[in-house]
Amino acid sequence: MTVLVLSGLVVLAVGGCVCVVWAARGGPRWVRAAATTTLVAGELVRKAGRRDRSRSGSSDD
Repeated sequence: MTVLVLSGLVVLAVGGCVCVVWAARGGPRWVRAAATTTLVAGELVRKAGRRDRSRSGSSDD
């Protein structure tokens, strides 16, 4: 079951990357929407990672 979930996440990530590249080349509207969603999700994950690191770093002081 875990392998199936992780495989699904990898497929979504690769599909999102393909949409970002395709949208940069002027793809259809649905591709631009998928690319925007992918970029926003990536930014949220990046911010969550920064927040986790800053919390763990401040507790070590």
